[in-house]
Amino acid sequence: MSRSLDGFFRHIAACNTAVLPGGRLEFRLGDTPAGWVSPALLPALLRHGMTAAGDTVTLADPSRLEQVGEAMAREGVYRSHHELFDVWTDMARPPVARIDRGALPLFGLMAAGVHLNGVVRLTDGLHLWIARRSMTKRLDPGKLDHLVAGGIPAGHTVWQALIKEAAEEASLPEELVSRARPTTEIRYALDRPEGLRRDVLHCFELELPPDFVPTPADGEVEEFRLIPIQEAFMLVRDTDAFKFNVNLVLIDLFLRTGMIDAISPEGQRLRRGLTGWSTPEMA
Repeated sequence: MSRSLDGFFRHIAACNTAVLPGGRLEFRLGDTPAGWVSPALLPALLRHGMTAAGDTVTLADPSRLEQVGEAMAREGVYRSHHELFDVWTDMARPPVARIDRGALPLFGLMAAGVHLNGVVRLTDGLHLWIARRSMTKRLDPGKLDHLVAGGIPAGHTVWQALIKEAAEEASLPEELVSRARPTTEIRYALDRPEGLRRDVLHCFELELPPDFVPTPADGEVEEFRLIPIQEAFMLVRDTDAFKFNVNLVLIDLFLRTGMIDAISPEGQRLRRGLTGWSTPEMA
């Protein structure tokens, strides 16, 4: 659809700004690499019982991580979200610890989220439900978003998190959400003001009936709009209207629907970019 894909590559690059280690110290839980921390954080980590050797900082007992995170929030090292997330050293294995969501970037720990594209087939083509984020959101207030998106809280599976977020954000019943199909996993590593984000996005697509209208439920969404997929294409290509990582999920949608030629060299390069670009430390 577009002869120039530069706007899409711009979003890929913007979500893969982290160079690892990039002057950071490797953070280990027990004997296993788990993340990366800034050297400036070292005095606080040592104060809370961690050890340092060379370019490595270690918390010998991973079960202490939640307690350490709480203490560091009280000290003002970071702003707590008051929501626990699981901590992985390998996404293919069970989590090894828990910590407040706000501390994940502080330690450069992997985080997982769910993203749901809600699509509607009308006589004039494919349409997409999009949300506008509440102006009170801590991250990217007022930006455009998916129908449903959110992090996976501690103790939740991917599907449990999807069902939970769908009910809270868009009043989608579980029976309807259960029809969603998984599409891809997207990975990236980027530097943000809050630290190093190493995210894994579990992406889904749900075809909705033409008469279904989502309703905001928890105050995190200002409004929902149904737009032609061509409009979403142009918004991603030409603007920064969407939340930073939503652009990546929509690029996947454009590749899968043929709006971007997935077998062209540029399309294949975009696909590689969605899997982590050049960040080999993304486990």
